[in-house]
Amino acid sequence: MTTHLTTTAEAPTGLALSLKNVTKTFTSGGPVVLDGINLDVLPGEFVTLLGASGCGKSTLLSLIAGLESPTDGEISTVAKPALMFQEPALLPWLTAEQNVELAMRFRGVNKAERKIKAQELLSLVHLDRAVKQRPHELSGGMRQRVALARALAQDSSILLMDEPFAALDAVTRDILHEELIRVWQETGVTVVFVTHNVREAVRLGQRVVLMSSRPGRIAREWQIDVPEPRRIEDEDVSRLAGEITAELRKEIRRHAN
Repeated sequence: MTTHLTTTAEAPTGLALSLKNVTKTFTSGGPVVLDGINLDVLPGEFVTLLGASGCGKSTLLSLIAGLESPTDGEISTVAKPALMFQEPALLPWLTAEQNVELAMRFRGVNKAERKIKAQELLSLVHLDRAVKQRPHELSGGMRQRVALARALAQDSSILLMDEPFAALDAVTRDILHEELIRVWQETGVTVVFVTHNVREAVRLGQRVVLMSSRPGRIAREWQIDVPEPRRIEDEDVSRLAGEITAELRKEIRRHAN
């Protein structure tokens, strides 16, 4: 098979990113991890990518980010995406402000501009008073806010998020859901958010994309019309989460045989 990877400012008109028949295997003749993935995402859209563990969600994000190449298929984006992981991965010897500045330093932004922008981004995620604090002085939720500010400092119109709140307690996660939606609305960034938590997927996404396993394929999609502000315990969120959970269970049973 031929590999055709396109990461360019010339994605299809009207789209932030587009995946066409994307397939991934890690070894020649090895198992197919992703098989024929087709996905279009609009500018400013918030898409949650849902599926059982091992279905290839993180691999798909790595392909979109350009960290891996597809075995076959085409990936087009309007910009090089920024990627946020489950672990904040902050440098412990740097302050919150310096960790955010680091993303701009790699882009060649001068020191004065870096400092101003880092403070603006930390203010955006409500960490105005933590700019001089180091990671060990911050709570888990605060460290993830710094990681979000650092991702935004890459100045991309596309933000890829790989289960960034999975390790947090329920209350902190709920607070960060609200913060993320606020930041998304204020910046207009396109978000692709990977999770295995169905309620989180419905709480955050405008669209939920369910992946099947072995190999990973797009099984079904839902448009989420529940207006903001949403809460994870809202009746409409719970109802949709129940419907999607039933489909997820079917996929898990189908591939367990």
